[in-house]
Amino acid sequence: MSDWSTPGDIRNRVRRDWDNGRILAAMLDGEPVFPLRISLKKPNTQALSEHFEAARQWVAELTAATGFQLEWREFNHRQLGRNRIPVAAIVASERDGLALIGKLRDASQFRVLAATLSEIYPALVPWLRKRPLTVLDHVENWPRLMAVLDWIMCHPRSGVYLRQIDVRGVDTKFIERHRGLLGELLDSILPPEVIDTQFTGANGFALRYGFKRKPEQVRIRFLDRKFSIQGLPDIAVTSNEFARMALPVKRVFVTENEINFLSFPDVTDSVMLFGGGYGFDHLARAEWLQSKEIFYWGDIDTHGFTILDQLRSKFPAAHSLLMDRATLLEHQALWGVEDSPTVRELERLQPDELALYDDLRFNRIAPALRLEQERIGFAWVEVALVGAGFR
Repeated sequence: MSDWSTPGDIRNRVRRDWDNGRILAAMLDGEPVFPLRISLKKPNTQALSEHFEAARQWVAELTAATGFQLEWREFNHRQLGRNRIPVAAIVASERDGLALIGKLRDASQFRVLAATLSEIYPALVPWLRKRPLTVLDHVENWPRLMAVLDWIMCHPRSGVYLRQIDVRGVDTKFIERHRGLLGELLDSILPPEVIDTQFTGANGFALRYGFKRKPEQVRIRFLDRKFSIQGLPDIAVTSNEFARMALPVKRVFVTENEINFLSFPDVTDSVMLFGGGYGFDHLARAEWLQSKEIFYWGDIDTHGFTILDQLRSKFPAAHSLLMDRATLLEHQALWGVEDSPTVRELERLQPDELALYDDLRFNRIAPALRLEQERIGFAWVEVALVGAGFR
């Protein structure tokens, strides 16, 4: 009854082979999916006796459906006598299967595109087998995608900005929107020696294929005005310029909150850097930082400690600031909830930091507890700096 196979179930079974790419991949491999035999869930002997009329209607519904043939099996029933019942549906041909799920036009488009792509870029054939549905997802974009591929193949590791790719009808936003797909294609068709594999993902696209990337900016606030440049207390420089600055300061504070960066009290022989969460490669290139006292002020939550751990992978002697249990408990009225806490193991935390991190990730104090750095009272910040001997 409710669990007996219906024509819709048969269509869904064929659609599954479409959705996982098997039907399209078979067009390239020459390994036929069809004829496809689909076993049916059918009434057993008891159900035939107790629900004979329902079973008869079930058979009639299957028989009236199109797009497949039925495989029958005869049986002798003690009460019903000799009868036969469908046990499988046979989708005889690829065309029948595609028509059954309404994909004849899509399959035709795929054939044309796959033939074109494999002829122009023979190295793409394995990718076409693996990602046939992706080919169809970008039907309208292939002329522009191919134009970009051709340009990059003719200008390997060009050393220009993506903005400088001169292809009719293609702008930078198109390339940026399709970096993931273009990366898969380029990895397939470019010689290995022109791909810098240390860079991955959408953010690493430019450097992976030899383009210039927008310079990372380091924002600096001079907490001691005697180090300011031309009297400017707050400046931004590229990471390369920052690496060459070699500021003669004693301490460097790092925060990822702009308001805290702007309002941090003056401290002698010190500067404040405005960070951006995860990722400190741009700071690691400044070797002169290794000789400075570095203090990181982040949120008291699992990601705050994870960022601290990552900073120490570049600067092992870095200290945490205002990321302690006393600060957390003092501001209980301002506790919030962390959206997506992490429970990963961290190897670079100090014992007191690790104890607090464990309490946070295992919800020992409160579920998904978070104290954002900007919620910490300014007077508490002043007292902490005085207590540390900075003021």
